[in-house]
Amino acid sequence: MSTIFQFKQFSIDQANCAMKVNTDGVLLAALAEFRNPAKILDVGAGTGLIALMLAQKYPSAFIQAVEIDENAAQTAKSNFLNSPFLKRLELFHSSIKNHFINRDEKYDLIISNPPFFINSLNSLNFEKGLARHTDISFFELLLAESGNHLNQTGHICIILPLQTAELVKKLFLCYGLLHVQKEVLIYSFPDSNPHRIIMVLGFEKHVPIQEQLIIYKSKGVYSTDYSNLLKDYLTIF
Repeated sequence: MSTIFQFKQFSIDQANCAMKVNTDGVLLAALAEFRNPAKILDVGAGTGLIALMLAQKYPSAFIQAVEIDENAAQTAKSNFLNSPFLKRLELFHSSIKNHFINRDEKYDLIISNPPFFINSLNSLNFEKGLARHTDISFFELLLAESGNHLNQTGHICIILPLQTAELVKKLFLCYGLLHVQKEVLIYSFPDSNPHRIIMVLGFEKHVPIQEQLIIYKSKGVYSTDYSNLLKDYLTIF
């Protein structure tokens, strides 16, 4: 069985990465918005999917990707090398904390499809557990470090299950530095409950913009909004 996931302008080899290409990552990259970003940071690169989609989306942006798992980091690096965006991509095998040590870089966009099962049972598969299980301290570190390395007009963009998002929002109140600018609720079907939320954070404080995206208009039939959003990336559209 092939381990290659083919996109329109690049391909992802998932062979040695515990977390495969998934809808969360695709939606996060496609919905992330910033006008002409010069520098982007992808925290928890996995296969490199989000960094590659953003390299396609923003042809003048330089993108750094940080991944703590060695196998995933090697996978992402290989996918970068085999892409047409190689010159604008840089991979770091590191934790986010170590990545920022002795660095004074500022980013226009910091993006993360993070490990989001807070305080849940560890997976029997260590690598998958590393990719999908975490403690609230991960988000504390992400918010603290991102606040120090985000340009004044920059954004942080993350995707989370709704229950986890409520816990993370409490951290925003504690730190008082970053504020929710926009929320996009993700639904599988028009009559279903939302199962994910994409949050955009920044320094400006105002009433957040509220949006929604429905993936399927009926079983097996993608919505027009979903297909329009991903038509430049996915070969099925």
